[in-house]
Amino acid sequence: MADEKKRGWLGRLREGLARTASNLTGGITAIFTKKKLDDETLENLEELLIAADLGVGAASAVTKRLASTRYNKEISAEEVKEALAEEVTKILAPVALPLIIDASRKPHVVLVTGVNGTGKTTTIGKLAHRLRQQGHSVMMAAGDTFRAAAIEQLQVWGERAGVPVVSGAVGADAAGLAFEALQRAKADSIDVLLIDTAGRLQNKANLMAELTKIVRVVQKLDPTAPHDTLLVLDATTGQNAHSQVDLFRQAANITGLVMTKLDGTARGGVMVALAERTKLPIHMVGVGESIDDLQPFDALSFARSLAGLADETVS
Repeated sequence: MADEKKRGWLGRLREGLARTASNLTGGITAIFTKKKLDDETLENLEELLIAADLGVGAASAVTKRLASTRYNKEISAEEVKEALAEEVTKILAPVALPLIIDASRKPHVVLVTGVNGTGKTTTIGKLAHRLRQQGHSVMMAAGDTFRAAAIEQLQVWGERAGVPVVSGAVGADAAGLAFEALQRAKADSIDVLLIDTAGRLQNKANLMAELTKIVRVVQKLDPTAPHDTLLVLDATTGQNAHSQVDLFRQAANITGLVMTKLDGTARGGVMVALAERTKLPIHMVGVGESIDDLQPFDALSFARSLAGLADETVS
């Protein structure tokens, strides 16, 4: 049953990355049909990989590897795709890390941030469900007090996941709400507290200041909190994800990333560039709307799907 579930999710991952993979593999096939590996083909390949948002580091690693072993020899598109998958796996494997809940903390506080429209509130609901399945008691705080819809959305997810939600009136002080939620979670010996925050435009100084305030206020109750601060990124934003990471790191100590909407983009390669540049853990990826569609990030599965290759992790 677990294998079937994994196969189903990996199928959705492959489908989600199909547009990215199609652009890459189509370009690779066009470059390497009955051609030797020379300076021109290497340059064309590097340009293709950079255009697919993989970043200069990953593009350079792939081309250097091929140049060192196959220069001036005929090489098939399939061999190039295999080399691409292996090099991408090397970049992603060190950052493909699970979100570890510290059982000694009551609660382990996870602050979730991101710009408008990334699927942040939905991600929190799915994460709550996942943590509940793992046996943790969970509470959610509806800290996006700017939008009534966000509060209602989190309450709906709370019902679906069987998780209590601490919420206030629209326009209420988000830091005060986070403080209240942490008080309740402590009193009820909750394992994990997930705090939603307003979807802030990363160039709005006042909203970033509020995020900093939330951190400062929860630390009055627990100086070590939040224990994780996750940034939810929308894969469809492509290279704009880099500026989001940089600016949110200035406002809060971002400890890990979650990538959503991989099922609707041709720009999934940006995850490779982010991993290579930021070295931040990528904990989970989302490839759909159902409650089980948020899954731990698997470097090999992602890399092979990106290169348009069959996955080797499920027989």
